[in-house]
Amino acid sequence: MNLVELKQKIRKVFTPEQAEVLEEYANVLNDLVKVSDFNELKQIVKELAEAQKRTEQRVEELAEAQKQTEQEVKELAKELRNLAQEHKKTRQELGGLSHSFGYLLEDRAYKGLPAILKEKYNIQIIEPLKRKFFPYKGNRNIEINIIGKGLKNNKEIWIIGEAKSQLKKKHIDEFLKKQFIFNELFKGEKFYLFVTNIANPETEEYAKEKGIEIFYSYEFPL
Repeated sequence: MNLVELKQKIRKVFTPEQAEVLEEYANVLNDLVKVSDFNELKQIVKELAEAQKRTEQRVEELAEAQKQTEQEVKELAKELRNLAQEHKKTRQELGGLSHSFGYLLEDRAYKGLPAILKEKYNIQIIEPLKRKFFPYKGNRNIEINIIGKGLKNNKEIWIIGEAKSQLKKKHIDEFLKKQFIFNELFKGEKFYLFVTNIANPETEEYAKEKGIEIFYSYEFPL
């Protein structure tokens, strides 16, 4: 029932004087309800506005945090690139040192092995031991750390070996994989060896099982 209908009923039931008073009272009540509703609506709008403001503030904070994170990621990426470059440089330097130590070990072996081979195995060196590249199947070069030729019981024998600072089983396995190449390049009997600074007992036993002799750096003259 709206306000107009209410006033019509009041005029039918009450006297004009009473109806006039009641209508005025109804008007006041109607205005009060509207004001209350409006105030409630204003409060809701105010709360929504404050919530929106807080949300916008939070979004700004998140955006700033995201910006800072992106900057930190860029700086970290730069540092990682620099670290990778330094690591590459260090590896190259270590690789150079490793080659230098390897060559030093080989050089000592070239001088020390002939006497040891003669004394222990009755092998007389007839072609000096050296390091050398050999062409293989036209488009490959095979590097051999130690290669030379000896004479045992009036029969020629190839001396083939490698130098490793710390000999491990994996080095022997890699060497064994090359033996078919050695058989293709060098016909006849072969004496396989490793020269090293150190090897554990298991590696020594494994080399012996595979027919490979191990010689230690301390056996060679300085």
